[in-house]
Amino acid sequence: MKKNKTIIIAEMACSHEGDLELAKKIVDSAAIANSDAIQLQIWSLRSMMSPQRKEYELLKRIEFSRQEWKGLVDYSREKYPNMQVYVCVYEHSTIEFIDSLGIDGYKLNSSDLSNPLVLNKVAKTGKPINLSVGASTIAEIHSAVKRISSISETPITLMYGHQSFPTKPENVNMSYIKKLGDLFELPIGYQDHCDADNESAFWLPAASMGMDVSVLEKHITHDRSLKGIDHESALNPDEFIKFVKMVRTIDQAKGINTPREFSADEIKYREFQKKSIVVAKGMKAGSILKEGDLSFMRAEGLGIPPNKIDTVLGKELKGDISAYQPLTQDSFR
Repeated sequence: MKKNKTIIIAEMACSHEGDLELAKKIVDSAAIANSDAIQLQIWSLRSMMSPQRKEYELLKRIEFSRQEWKGLVDYSREKYPNMQVYVCVYEHSTIEFIDSLGIDGYKLNSSDLSNPLVLNKVAKTGKPINLSVGASTIAEIHSAVKRISSISETPITLMYGHQSFPTKPENVNMSYIKKLGDLFELPIGYQDHCDADNESAFWLPAASMGMDVSVLEKHITHDRSLKGIDHESALNPDEFIKFVKMVRTIDQAKGINTPREFSADEIKYREFQKKSIVVAKGMKAGSILKEGDLSFMRAEGLGIPPNKIDTVLGKELKGDISAYQPLTQDSFR
C-alpha cells in the first residue's frame, strides 16, 4: 500500500511587502525547500475592507495589481511546474480573475464561511478548496460545507488553526482536529501560526501529524527579522527547508496503518530477539519429547514459537539434537 504524503503549503501572505521581485524570491525559496504548493493571497482591497480600518493604508501600500499577480503566477508556473499554486481569496470580485490564472486550488478564509458570494463562486470553479475553520462555530462550518457540496463535488479540506499571530501553544487546542474529522468526515489540515522564533513552530506541526492531518500550511518569508506583516509566524528560507525535511521524515516514520510484510531489519530483530522452543539438553533420535525436555530461549535462528508447545509434546525426534538447538517442523518424524 502506498504511503500517504502530507501536502506542504508555503503561505506567502503579505511577506512580499508589495515588491514583485521579492515575491518571486519567496516563490523560489518555497520551491527550493520542496514545498508542494505556494499559496498567495489575492484580493481587491476596496472590496475586502472598509477604509476606516486602521490597516487599510498599510495594505493599500502593498497591494499588487492584477497584472503583477498574473506575472507572479506565470513565473511560478513556468519555473516550477511541479509546485502547485493555491490562492486564498477574501472577497468575491477577484475570483473570476483568479480562476483565469489557471491555479490549482483555493483557500477560503474563515471570515467568509458565511459569505454566500464567495462560497458560491469558488464552488462553481470545481477546484479543490481548503476551508479555514479557525474561530468558527460548528454551525458555521456545517453551513459552508453544505453550500459548497450542494454546488460542486469539489474536494474540501478543513484547515484548522488558532487565529492569532503568533499563537501561544496553550491556545492551539490540537485535540479539536480529531473532533472535526469525526464530525465532518473530511480531510483535515493544520495551519500553524506559532511564534517562528520558538521551537514550537516546528514541533506543533509535527504533533498535528499524529492527528493524521493531510495538509500542513506554514508561512514563509524572506527575512523575519524585518518584522513586516505576517512575519511573526513565518519561517525564513533556510528554516523552511528544515521544516519540509522534518515533515518528510515524519511521513516516512508514520508508515501505514495496515498489516504489512516485515522489513529486513525487523526480520533480523525477530531472529535475534524472539524466543523459540529449544531442547534443554542433548537428545537422541527416537526420543519422545516431554515438557521437562524443553525450554523457551533466544537461540541461533528461529524455531517453533513457545505458544505452540502443545504441538511439540509427545513428538518423536527424527535425529540427534544438541542442547539449546531450536525445534522446527523438520525435527520430528
